[in-house]
Formats: sequence, structure tokens, C-alpha cells
Amino acid sequence: MSDLRVIIKRDSASPEERLVTTGTTAAELFEGERSVVAARVAGQLRDLAHVVADGDEVEPVDITSDDGLNILRHSTAHVMAQAVQEIFPQAKLGIGPPIKDGFYYDFDVEQPFHPDDLKRVEKKMQEIVKRGQRFSRRPVSDEAAREELAGEPYKLELIGLKGSAADAAEGASAEVGAGELTIYDNLDAKTGDLCWKDLCRGPHLPTTRLIPAFKLMRSAAAYWRGSEKNKQLQRIYGTAWPTKDELKAHLDFLAEAEKRDHRKLGSELDLFSIPEQIGSGLAVFHPKGGIIRRVMEDYSRRRHEEEGYEFVYTPHATKGKLFETSGHLDWYADGMYPPMQLDEGVDYYLKPMNCPMHNLVFDARGRSYRELPLRLFEFGTVYRYEKSGVVHGLTRARGFTQDDAHIYCTREQMADELDKTLTFVLNLLRDYGLEDFYLELSTKDETKYVGSDEVWEEATEVLRQAAEKQGLPLVPDPGGAAFYGPKISVQTKDAIGRTWQMSTIQLDFNLPERFDLEYTAADGSRQRPVMIHRALFGSIERFFAVLLEHYAGAFPAWLAPVQAVGIPIGDGHVPYLEDFAAKARAKGLRVEVDSSSDRMQKKIRNAQKQKVPFMVIAGDEDIADNAVSFRYRDGSQKNGIPVEDALAEIADAVARRVQV
Repeated sequence: MSDLRVIIKRDSASPEERLVTTGTTAAELFEGERSVVAARVAGQLRDLAHVVADGDEVEPVDITSDDGLNILRHSTAHVMAQAVQEIFPQAKLGIGPPIKDGFYYDFDVEQPFHPDDLKRVEKKMQEIVKRGQRFSRRPVSDEAAREELAGEPYKLELIGLKGSAADAAEGASAEVGAGELTIYDNLDAKTGDLCWKDLCRGPHLPTTRLIPAFKLMRSAAAYWRGSEKNKQLQRIYGTAWPTKDELKAHLDFLAEAEKRDHRKLGSELDLFSIPEQIGSGLAVFHPKGGIIRRVMEDYSRRRHEEEGYEFVYTPHATKGKLFETSGHLDWYADGMYPPMQLDEGVDYYLKPMNCPMHNLVFDARGRSYRELPLRLFEFGTVYRYEKSGVVHGLTRARGFTQDDAHIYCTREQMADELDKTLTFVLNLLRDYGLEDFYLELSTKDETKYVGSDEVWEEATEVLRQAAEKQGLPLVPDPGGAAFYGPKISVQTKDAIGRTWQMSTIQLDFNLPERFDLEYTAADGSRQRPVMIHRALFGSIERFFAVLLEHYAGAFPAWLAPVQAVGIPIGDGHVPYLEDFAAKARAKGLRVEVDSSSDRMQKKIRNAQKQKVPFMVIAGDEDIADNAVSFRYRDGSQKNGIPVEDALAEIADAVARRVQV
């Protein structure tokens, strides 16, 4: 047997040249390395059973890597599908790709899955894992695949999608692609008999025994290939991890995230609701939520005024012609509400964006270079028709208010204005208590853009330089830009480590061209302005939700709807606390007194549930000393505080925007 030369590449070491015999597998190259579950051979992910060839560059794939986790989770999805078909033999298979932190598989079944069904499936999966079935890859022709899978109508449809169309089908790329079709057989560890099979591109773990820890999470309805035009299937979601400790940590994280769910807290704290009578994705803010929102907006307005922004107001609806000019009807129509026909058949649309109307403000009269940069700002409500399966509380709504700004400047001012804008955005987010940031640079989608390649390249490079000045990590997002220009997105992590997209800054040479915007330059010539799109919160509603989850409802005093609540020890102490509250309100503080018939301990529990920053307690001794006692949210207490000092402490916490 002749020797073959292969190159072993590892992240932290120099390439290693190794001589092996013909027929050597990737598994033999990494024998003894128990965490290696696959290999990247000549740039392609392969099973460990793959036989290497002369000159191959081979990289080990660790189960803890992104690729390794996807392989683990996709293998677990296969085990789940096998378990479902063993329990429900009539179930037809849809698609089962890995997703962030887990996997899912879609099934066509007669009845929706019940929680007890998931318990049965999970138990059956544990049995399959213990059997140690081997995942075995087998190339097949299109005709052979159709013959073998004749009883699986959804798989037959995927075979017909093989090629570029498959990439557009939700999850289809996990099963078919432009190359050959393959079926993965699950084989009995002892006899080699076929236990189950599925159409799949792979790769997979060598055996089911290498699935260390998994759990099924929930089931839900899902349309085949993500289209409401198709049949509704039943989807089971699960999660899988390299160790039981990691699974437990993930489940603990999910439990904490559930406690912080803004929809749950919004109801418990009486902040907002989404009434069925109004419609999905359309929220109403209750008085307490309204206070938080007003404070957020007022602070933002003040900071924008300090930065030289000017305020404008624009209507909620417009003739469709405006969106023809902007290009939204060409590129964004699917995300817009259908038109209303008014004025003898003229199409009017609810606006999905504010920028076209701001362009009309700019163009309402002649502009001089002396006016630039012109910074127009609006809390503008927009409407986007999100699919019902995508709408999620305040974070993915159909109607929301953007803190939207459009900056018009000269090309010479562009770089400096981007730098100032990004610095302003980051500092304002820090004022609201967010600290952990990285930046994402979204570049041109080659299939969906307007303008010349040269303009896009210039805009992208200017944005890149502005982002790098901030000294934050910069992550590429190829193809993620809007149709009119590249953008920087500010990504932030919340208190439990989740990443949220916050502000976006987009550089646009194209809309000024489409709207024929001009200013008079110093030499008297007519020049085209550069346009910067900038939303700091993204939307008020979404930012509200992010802060609500970040703080778990315990807002810092400056944002809290009730900053302090007076709790009398007895009914006779109510007037004293009412006087304290009046003095506090005179200082602009939001203070209430609980004069209900509840006992004092019940009043304290109520204030704790409402996450009020300060509980102000008063009894006979406090009144005699013209003082109060403080009880804080963490349960600690401070007694005998003179009234003026107590008022000053609350006012100081509000002014410094600190958590107490």
C-alpha cells in the first residue's frame, strides 16, 4: 500500500505533514482525540469515516466549535425524527436543520403534538442514543433517492429543488444542495442492520453514543418551507450540548430569560398590552409604561438638541408615488401594508420609513452649503407588515415609533459627521445603562441594490474607517445592507449576555440622487448632498423591551414609573407621608403613598413586586424626628434619615441615573 501525504492543520499550531497509507480515514488521523467529531477536508466538512487522499489538507472539527455544535445538533435532530417515526409510523418527514443553540424537525402528523408526546419521544431518543447506532453516508442518484423515499412526499419535493433553488427553501440546504444527493443510514451497532434513514448532506457524528446531552423544548405549528401558502406541519424544537453541565447552564439561562420576558413583565408591571381588538403587533402603553416611554423620549430629545438636531413631524400615510421615487415599492413592498385607494383610485400607503418624507423637507426650499450638515430628527411612527409567525411582543411589531434622524452633509463633511454620529449614539446608549458593545458592518447585497459599485465601495470604506475609530470589535455582515447603502449596526449585550441590535447608521449616496436633492456650494455650483440615515433606539418599542429585559423590570430610579412609595406603619402616619410625597413631587420626583387597608408587610411586598426603587417608611419615631426610613429593592434598610436628606438621596439617584 503506497504512502499518502496529508497536511494536518490546527488553529494554534503550524501545519503538520504526515505520511499515511492508502485508505486512511479522518477518524484514524485523529485517533484518541475524543472531542473531534468530524473533519474539514480540502475546505469541505466531512464525516470521520471519510477516506483522505494524497495532498489533502485536513482540519479536526471539535464538538465545541460552531461546526461541531451544528453537527451534534443535526445528528440529534435525526435521532428525534427516528424516534417520532417509531412512535408515530404515519408521520411524514419535513426538514430538520440545526439552529442557534439547538435544532428542530418538521413533521406531517394527524394531530398536533401534546407535551406528553414529547416526553415519549425524548425517552425513545435516549434508547436510540444508548444503542450506539452508526451514521453511515451513502451517495445516491436522484432516481434512486426518489425510489427509496417514495413514501416521503416532502423529501421528494426537496429532491426536485436540488441546486440553487434549494438554498432559498427554509432549512433545505441541510438536506440537498448543488452536488450529489446522499442518504444517511442509521445502522445497528452489532448487526449492521438498517434502523432508519434520511435524505441528508451531512456530516454527522460517527455514532449516536456521541450525543452527550439533549432535551426537547416545545412543539409548534410551522408552514412547510416557511410559506403560508403551504401546508401547516408540526415542528418539535430541541437543544443539544457537548456536556450535561452545558445543557444545564443553557436551561438555567432560558429560565432566567423567561423571567425577564418583556411580554410577561409588561403585564405584571402594568406597562403595556397588545389587545386582540387592535391587532397583532400593535401595542398600547398603559400609564406606567407611558411614564417610562415619555422619560426615554424626553431625555433623547434633550440630548439631540444639544447635538444640533432639528425636529420635524411627518404624516403616517402618503401617496404611493413617493415610495416609487424612493425605491421602496421596488425593493420593500413585501414589508409594507397593502395600499388604500382614495381620491378616485390613488394608492396611499402607511409609511414603513420616514426618510422619503425627510427628503421632501430638505427639498422644500433651496439649501446652501452654510446650512450643512443639516440634522433632521423625528419620533416617527411607521408600519410594516410582518408575518404573523415573526411578530413578537414589542421587539418585532407591525406599528412602532423610530427615533429617526437623517443628516444631510457635503462629501467633505461625511467622515467627520459619521464619527460624531457614532460617538453620540454610543454615549447615549451608555446613558441608558448599556455598556457592552461591538459593531457590525453590513455590506452590499449583490442581488438587491441601487447605485454604482464605485459609490458603494466608497461608502463602505468611509463607514469602516468611522467604525474602527471607536476601538470596538468590528464584525463583517456580507450582504446585510439595505438596498440604498451600507450600514453600521451597534450590537449590545444585556445583563444575561444576550446580543441585541440597537442603533443603525447608513451612508446613502443613492436617495439624494433619486430625489434630485441639491445644495448651493461655496463656488455657486449645484451639488448633491450625502445622506446619513440614523436610528438610535431602532424603535422606541423595541428599545423599551430590551431595557425591560436588561433590568428585569427593576429600572433605575430615573426611568422607574414610581421612584418611591410611601409606606405608613399605621393609618395615622399617612398624612405625614403625603406631605413628604408633595415635597418630592415639587422637586420633579414621582412618589406615591400606599394608603390602602393592607398591612405594612403586604404593602412592602407589593412595592417589591412592582420593583419600586425606594420604599419610604414612617412611624411615630420618624415623625417625631422629622425623618423617614428607607427600604431598598435588595431588602436592605436605612433608618432615621432626615426628610431633606431623604429627598436629596432620591433626587441624586435620579440625576446620576444610577441603579439602587
